Order: sequence, then structure tokens, then C-alpha cells
Amino acid sequence: MSSHAAHGHSHGHGEQHPLVGHLVPYSTLFATGGALLVLTVITVAARYIDLGEANIYLAIGIAVVKATLVSLFFMHLRWDRPFNLMVLVGSMLFVVLMMVFCMMDVGQYMGQENQGNAKQVQTYLDANAPFAPVTGKK
Repeated sequence: MSSHAAHGHSHGHGEQHPLVGHLVPYSTLFATGGALLVLTVITVAARYIDLGEANIYLAIGIAVVKATLVSLFFMHLRWDRPFNLMVLVGSMLFVVLMMVFCMMDVGQYMGQENQGNAKQVQTYLDANAPFAPVTGKK
């Protein structure tokens, strides 16, 4: 009995090796990489546009699009089992839910007694941005 027959499989012509996944064409990879570069430039450019509170939503929106491109094409989720995509989407929803809880908590602490503190911090950031030190010391 040959070793192929003993293992119950063969590697004849026309069969795909079980460890080889979906091969993505270079054109798709370069197009995805180019889109990521363009979105990165847009992210940096958006930093210099004052949209008020909409800046954070714009930055998060661009980040979501970039993460989606990476997960679909570089992580091959576009061609993978639907369950893996469900796990990814579920994880992202969990992160969004945790962010919402954190924002609600911050909202509770930013009551009337802390309004003066918040104004001082905002004044400092306005005066020193974009070079405000992380530690808050000059």
C-alpha cells in the first residue's frame, strides 16, 4: 500500500492543496493598497479642517472604511466563510458598544461642577494645538 493510499488522499493534478487559500490578484492588492494610501492622506488633510464635533465622526468613518478594506482583501474575509465575517462584525459592534458606555460615563462626570475645568483644558489645547504635549507640561 502506498503512502498516499494509507493517508486516504492524493495530490493529483487539478486538486488544490488544503493549506493553499484564495489567491488574490496583484491588481486587487495594489488597488486596495492605493485606496488605503488615499484614505490616509484624507485623514491627515481632515485634521486641518475644523468641522467642530464632526471631525471625530469623520476620522472614525475613514478608519472604519480602512479597516473594512484591510479585513476584506488583506485578511481574505471576502472569500472566507461567513461565520468569520460575523465574528469580525460582532467584535466591532462590541467595541462600539463599549465606546458608547465610556462616552456616557464621561458625560456623567462632565456635569456643572466640572465645566470650569473643561473650559481651562480646552483653552490650553486651543492655545497650544497641534503641539500640545501629552503630559500637559510645557
